Formats: sequence, C-alpha cells, structure tokens
Amino acid sequence: MGETSTLEFKFLMAGEASRGSYVKVRDGSRDWIFAQVLEVTRSNVAYGLNSIDHDNPVGSERVLGSARVIAVASGGRLEMPINPPRPGDPVLKADDHLIEMALGLSKGNLYIGMLEGHDLKVKLEADTFVQKHCSILAKTGSGKSYTAAVVLEELLEKDVALLIIDPHGEYASMKQKNTKGEFARFEVKPRGYDVTVYSPASQAVAPGADRRFRFNGKNMTARELSAMLPEDVNNSQRGVLYEAIKILSSDGGDYELEDVIAQAEKDTSKAKWGLIGHLEALEDLGIFSGKGTELGDLLQRGKASIIEMTGVPPDLQGMIVAKLLSDLFEARKRGKVNPGMVVVEEAHNYIPERGSGKAASTAVIRTIAAEGRKFGLGLLVISQRPARVDKNVISQCNTQIILRVTNPNDLRALSKGIEGMSSELEEEIKRLPPGTAMVVSSEIEHPVSVKIRPRKSRHGGVSTPIVGEKARVPAGTGGGGKAAASQAGVPGKRGAPEAKADKKDGGGSFLRKILGK
Repeated sequence: MGETSTLEFKFLMAGEASRGSYVKVRDGSRDWIFAQVLEVTRSNVAYGLNSIDHDNPVGSERVLGSARVIAVASGGRLEMPINPPRPGDPVLKADDHLIEMALGLSKGNLYIGMLEGHDLKVKLEADTFVQKHCSILAKTGSGKSYTAAVVLEELLEKDVALLIIDPHGEYASMKQKNTKGEFARFEVKPRGYDVTVYSPASQAVAPGADRRFRFNGKNMTARELSAMLPEDVNNSQRGVLYEAIKILSSDGGDYELEDVIAQAEKDTSKAKWGLIGHLEALEDLGIFSGKGTELGDLLQRGKASIIEMTGVPPDLQGMIVAKLLSDLFEARKRGKVNPGMVVVEEAHNYIPERGSGKAASTAVIRTIAAEGRKFGLGLLVISQRPARVDKNVISQCNTQIILRVTNPNDLRALSKGIEGMSSELEEEIKRLPPGTAMVVSSEIEHPVSVKIRPRKSRHGGVSTPIVGEKARVPAGTGGGGKAAASQAGVPGKRGAPEAKADKKDGGGSFLRKILGK
C-alpha cells in the first residue's frame, strides 16, 4: 500500500506476521523481492484520540507492516532490485527454501543455532570463520561464554586445534557432557571434548589443572623479555634490561631470569627499580621454573588447550599471554606447530582500546589479527565491554556474533568497528533476549537473529549464588573453600608459601633486600 521503493515498502497484514519475519512480493516480473519486516503497528480508527466509536470497534482495525528489501531472488541468484513492488500486489510469507537461499544459511558447516522464529539451521563456513577471525560481544548475562562454547564445540568437531586464554576457568567443563537443553528440537547430542587445562600458577592456587604451564627460562633474549613487560615500561627501563642481557650473553654461559635480575641490580641507573619489580613478579610466579611447556602440545588437531589464569595477578596475565602468543606465532610461521585458532576470553583485559588501559599482550594480538590468516592462525575475541576492546582488532574480524548490548558507549563502539552497522541493527541488538545472537558476516547475505543451540558439553560459566541457601559455605571448609585456596601462592596474599630463596646469595628477593629484611 502507499508509496513503494526498491529499498522498502509498507503493507497491510491480513494474517499474523511478527517483527523480524521474512516476506516476499513480486517485483513486477516472475522474480520475488525478498524482504524483512522491521516493524508492525496496529491501529483502530474506532478508538481515536479524539473520539471513540463503540458501534464498530472491530471492522476499523488495521495492522500495518514496514519491510526492508534485502534482495531479488532471480534464477537461484541474488540481485539488487531495480523495480519496486506494485501497490495492491499480495505480500506473502517467505518459504524456507527462499530464506535459506537468500540469506546463505546452508553454505557452511558450523551449526550454531536456529534462525529466530524459524526451524532453519544457521551454519557458518568453518575455514573462513577461522582464517578471517571472529568476535563474540555482549553484555554480562546475555550468554556470551555459552555461545562461545557452542562455537568451540563445532570447531573441535571439525578437527580445529584450539588454544583458549581463560581468565576465570569457564571452559574446563567442556570435558563433561551436558544434561540440560532442548536437544531433540535442535538435533544435537550431549558429549564431552578432549580438553587439557594448563595453569601458570602453583598447584595450591589451581589444583584442578591437568598440567603446569611453564616457559623455558634459559638464555632468553632481551626482545623476548621486553615483549612481556607492560606498555608503560619506559625506554630507560628497557635499556637496563638490554644492557644486563648483553653482559650475561657475552660471558658465553647459560643464564636464567634470576641472573638477569641480579645483573640489573648492578646497573647505576635509577630506572632499574621499576624494571626489577616487574621481573621479580614473574620470578615469584614460578613461570620460568622447571621444564618449559612444548608449543606443539598446545595446538593439537581436534583438541583444546586451556591456559587458565585463575590466581594469576592481572598485570602478569598480560605478560604471560604476550610471550606465549609471540612464541606461538613465530613457531606457526616456521611450520613447527599445527594451524589453529587462538581464543581470547575477556579480551578487553588483553587488547584494551587506547585510553582504556594498557597490556603487554596488545601488540602481538594486533599482529595476529592483521597477519594470522597468512600463516593459518585464527583469532576469536570475546568480551562483555566492546567499547574497551581495541577497534583495530574488532575491525579485522570477518564474523561478529553479538548478543544483547545496551550500554551506549558499547553500541557506539560496535558502530565504529563493524562494517554496515545501521541504527536499525543497533535497535535489534538492544532488544535481543538472552540466548539469541545477531550474526553479522560476509558469509551471510544479511545480519540474522539466531537462537543459539544447546551446548553439547556442560556449561561452566554459571554465576556463584550470593543470596539464599545455596550461598552457604559447606561445613568443614572453615570458610575458605576455593576462595581461600585461590589466595595460596599469590604474592602478597595471606597464606602464600615462602618465596623461594635466591640461589646466588642464599635468600631473599630484591624487594626484601632494599627493605632491609
């Protein structure tokens, strides 16, 4: 009805059609114009603002739909429309075959869920998904980690090697199969996956880890150690580091981190104090003690390696991730490890936007986002604060899976970082119910709302109860439980074990020396 165009039209509804559903109408020839309903309004002139006609309340009701044209389906191909639909022509519900063809839903092999309002599976193409990177963005409680695990399950079933940076221990539960969900409706079967949990912390801090994660601490170059330092470390401090390692390497013998610290102490520059503090924090964590973890073990086809950061101070997490991903990327360039995908949970902590913080890991993650495709290393970034994630990285992601976002700053960040983000799409994102995601990808012809399928593995990201019976501490734990255990072994926390003695001088770290202890 009314004026139509090749971009949009309005139509009267004789039957039920909801906001977001798909319709079709002839374009003046034999081809179908495929469109999506953006809004539905209902009016009744019998109940106007100025007068009410009680004698004829039903016959005067009108339901009006506003539709946005997506494409013309012509001979199995999609084209841009050149003719608007004619006023008076019938508007019909789009059939499943037309929806699948027009949106490109059946091209891929990563099954993430059902098209909202339809029993149509939404699938993404696995190889493109990994090579061209992905971001999963949402506000807290919208199902971000749950959705991420669904994607990871699909990747593991396609034999993709995964390395997951997990700050809160949410993904270890992928070992176990799920027991809750609409499995029959979504046609999935519960199962567990081959997952190995590594922890940079001690056994006391992370008792559930399968293995300790360690670096080879012998004969590290100044460049390697410098990459682990925070971005706010100045050039003078880095100069002290380079000078110390230059002296140690000129001797021709092996040296470790504690030797670097001891050599830096001899420097006459005042810049050494801040540098030594960062280096001692790494030494106290024990990340360079023992045998280094083999990089090849971290990327194995069809398996997930989780670097669980529970109990590791936030500033040290960035340093660890910086060296780990730098080493991994270099190994991948040389073909020494399998191709795969790096997953960064709570990405705003590891690649913060300028002005939102600093992290030692920012530079290497930016490099992987820009160059990883050439070397077979994909990137999946996950965050609850899109505004605080580096926009250069987000813009490199070919696929965005966006759950509900309501913060105005986060919505503006999405508009800047995602190509084709419109005001209508922003409104859709603000209204998404939990468990429903907006998928934006070059592999799909148009952004689509997807009801995420049930996880096959058990969900480990459930919030801890604070109020009620379930919030009580089990008897016999002495009020400690995991909270107390998580403090053990963390520098500066009560209950931490004695710091290991310095091998060179018989005891005490640099900080204890300057305090006279």
